[in-house]
Amino acid sequence: MNKPIKLAIFVTGGGTNCENIIRYFQDKPEVQIPIVVSSRPDAYALVRAQRLGVPTTVITRQQLLDEPRLVIQTVRNCDYIILAGFLPKVPIYLIDQFPNRIINIHPALLPKFGGKGMWGHHVHEAVKAAGEKRSGITIHFVNPELDEGEHIAQFSVELDPTDTPEDIADKVHELEIKHYPSVIEQVIRKNIQ
Repeated sequence: MNKPIKLAIFVTGGGTNCENIIRYFQDKPEVQIPIVVSSRPDAYALVRAQRLGVPTTVITRQQLLDEPRLVIQTVRNCDYIILAGFLPKVPIYLIDQFPNRIINIHPALLPKFGGKGMWGHHVHEAVKAAGEKRSGITIHFVNPELDEGEHIAQFSVELDPTDTPEDIADKVHELEIKHYPSVIEQVIRKNIQ
C-alpha cells in the first residue's frame, strides 16, 4: 500500500469549500488532510475544520511574505496545497516548492474576470455588469501570475438576465461544491499512476 497523499487546505473565510473537501475525503484513506492553514485567525473555516477533527493553524499574510521557513515547515509533509477561498497571493518560494501541486478554484470562467481584486462578490458583480450569459468555475494550477496557471477543469452554468450578483454567486457555489473535491481527486490519481 502506497503511503497516503496528504493535502494542506489554505483558507481565508467561511470555509464551505474547505468543509466540503474534508468531508469528501473522510472515507478515502488514500488521501489525508493533516492541516488547514488560515490567513486570518477569525476565519470560520478554522471552526469547520476543527469540528471535523482536522488540525488548524494561522499563517498571516505578513508571515506568508516574511517567514518562508515557517510556511514550508508547516506544509513540509504535504503533497499538495489546495486553495479554498484563500485570498493572499501565493509566494514564489511556495510555488517552487510545490510545482503543479498547488490547486486553486476561481469563481468565474477564466481568463475572464481574473486577476487582482477579482475575488468573491467582486467577480459576480463584474459578471453581472458585463451581461454575461454564463458563468462558472475554473480549477487551475497556481503559477506566479494571479489566476493564470494551467487550467485543470472548467464548469459553467447558465445565467438568467434577472439574476442578481447574489444569484450568480449561489449558482457558482453549487458548481464549486459539486466539482472541486472530485477534480482534486482526479489530479491526485493521475499523478500517482
